Amino acid sequence: MAEHDLIRFLDKVGQLQALVKSLDADPERRDQLAACSSHNQVVAIAKGWGFDIGRRWGESASGTNQADNLFHIKCPPPGEETSRELASGQGWHLKVICSNAFGSPEQSWMDQSEMEWGLVLRGSAQLRFQGDEGMMDLSPGDHFFIPPHRLHRVERSDPDPGTLWLALYWHA
Repeated sequence: MAEHDLIRFLDKVGQLQALVKSLDADPERRDQLAACSSHNQVVAIAKGWGFDIGRRWGESASGTNQADNLFHIKCPPPGEETSRELASGQGWHLKVICSNAFGSPEQSWMDQSEMEWGLVLRGSAQLRFQGDEGMMDLSPGDHFFIPPHRLHRVERSDPDPGTLWLALYWHA
């Protein structure tokens, strides 16, 4: 581990230890934390209490903006999703998609003529497929394949900093 990574790791451990100590001193905080149902809620409530525990391994400090780094894509407003084409060729294109607490409109299904392979880079999401396949829970590193005309929808994605997807589309 590089020295700067070790320092960041130890700082986060210190922040977490201080957060735990604050829970002992304030039972109401413990109850508020226990009521959280996602990582992002925990991070947000901790930030409100003055603790910086949100960065995950490999994420750089907030405030940086490197155009060529996919992890620095600006999150869209809540309930929205944005995409940007990264590369394309004859019969294929690669997109990065950022979803912020996004879900497909009720009872709507996506029906695409292309094949799609996707990968979750950050956050989590649920995809629903029409028929017997049901729901697919996705976390960082999980990937999926959707054949042409397989009806599907996004049930949910994480709130800010959102769910970051990499999606490759191609025609057979």
